[in-house]
Amino acid sequence: MADHDKENFLRPRPVRESASEMAEIVLPNDANPLNALLGGRLMHWIDLAGAMAAHRHSRQWVVTASIDHLDFLVPVRVGDLVILKSSVNRAFHTSMEVGVKAWVENYRSEQNQHVSSAYLTFVAVDAAGNRVPVPPVIPETEDEKRRYDGAARRREIRRAESARRKQVRG
Repeated sequence: MADHDKENFLRPRPVRESASEMAEIVLPNDANPLNALLGGRLMHWIDLAGAMAAHRHSRQWVVTASIDHLDFLVPVRVGDLVILKSSVNRAFHTSMEVGVKAWVENYRSEQNQHVSSAYLTFVAVDAAGNRVPVPPVIPETEDEKRRYDGAARRREIRRAESARRKQVRG
């Protein structure tokens, strides 16, 4: 890749360029015997939604490095529609923090409820699996700036927790 192509490839990009949305209808195969969405299925969808945003921002292959704490706030039933929205909060050298928010839409009762939110870290890689640089993020709105600043704090917390786990393992 020529130097001018690399420069254009790594040009800073606004958050809106990574914004992604996906929708899934909950089918019986996605549910437990109580007709509630399996937590693992929602985790899978959150990972996919996050990867979409990371791909759009980095224009590279990405792999999931971590997912932060995940709570399931309300049950999701067979027949409900799950809407997942994602965007890159911040890019570091080769990694990106992506925020994903999941909503359940009961189209019959016209109700929407927040199901879960998660922060995921993705790393951009080449075909051989080597880390590659990613472009910086440009936060434009107040909400994007808040998430951008929060991403740096969460990164420090993740690093401290990782160091603590390594120390415990000995």
